[in-house]
Amino acid sequence: MAYLKLYRDELRHNFNFLDKLFKQNGIKWGITTKLFCGNRDYLNEVINLEIGEVHDSRISNLRVIKEINPDTITIYIKPPPKDIVKDVVKYADISLNTELATLHELSEEAERQNTVHKVIIMIEMGDLREGVMREDLINFYEKVFRLPGIQVVGLGTNLNCLHGVMPDGDKLIQLALYKQIIELRFKKKIPLVSGGTTVTIPLLLRNQLPEGVNHFRVGEALFFGKNLFTDGVIEGMSDRVLELYAQIIEISEKPVVPTGELGMNPQGKTTEVAEVDYGKTAYRAIIDIGVLDIQPNYLVPVDDNIEISDASSDMLILDVGTNPENYKVGDMIRFKLKYMGALGLMNSDYIDKTVAD
Repeated sequence: MAYLKLYRDELRHNFNFLDKLFKQNGIKWGITTKLFCGNRDYLNEVINLEIGEVHDSRISNLRVIKEINPDTITIYIKPPPKDIVKDVVKYADISLNTELATLHELSEEAERQNTVHKVIIMIEMGDLREGVMREDLINFYEKVFRLPGIQVVGLGTNLNCLHGVMPDGDKLIQLALYKQIIELRFKKKIPLVSGGTTVTIPLLLRNQLPEGVNHFRVGEALFFGKNLFTDGVIEGMSDRVLELYAQIIEISEKPVVPTGELGMNPQGKTTEVAEVDYGKTAYRAIIDIGVLDIQPNYLVPVDDNIEISDASSDMLILDVGTNPENYKVGDMIRFKLKYMGALGLMNSDYIDKTVAD
């Protein structure tokens, strides 16, 4: 059976790199754990880093965090659906918000639970995902400040996650200025400017992060060492926190080109054949995962001699050339992962999850 392995030492290495970077720049940060889909073993590894603050987009995952360590600060990182407002107040110390109607619900629920719910108001800065429009911001904050049971602790933005809009100095300077404007206008202190995610880290490394941005929400950089500006790995970080192991269930030398009339396969694709491939053969290894588990383009074989040919629903076909490593049935093939691929694997009941030093 295929399994996903989390390497504890690699995770600790990346955590120490980021923690040092943020502390040197006076920045608070938390770990975004939505990748782990509530897996208790992996969440335990995050809590053991002693980060103190965890972010997630599923309230069930934050409930697990609170069960592991009730003292961990939890942040619900999308506008809450109304039908889970009660649990958001119960399990999330802070939530990100954009809708007055939802904030009214949170206010009423916080009073029912005899607590104060903290919120960060998200601002639309160009990526067109969640966020209050900038021209509406003053009026929005004025109404939120009146709500009982609600404490505004910050403003924030989200970039790159939908349309790929990259952060830059101008956008983040504007974000920090909005904080100053709101504080002056309403005589309220807003401690957090939550403008940082994995995509913003390269700006910090190049000393291009504007002053005032003092809070980061980080997942992909921690788990993959990812530099989203270069699509590479941040220097000094590891891309081997998570690896997939999958077993060879067949291996033999076969023609490179299929024979027979070619039609559309169950995925709606038609195979295109290059004339130079006619007559060629290669060793083809079949492993025990398929598109039900992960899209092939999210996998990166650790062995550079392996190429991914294609996949069906539950089998992945590898071209191992002349098979220089002498792979055989039963051998495990290792893959590094891209974020969306790991997310699919974490959400699959067919993939075991393990932890190793």
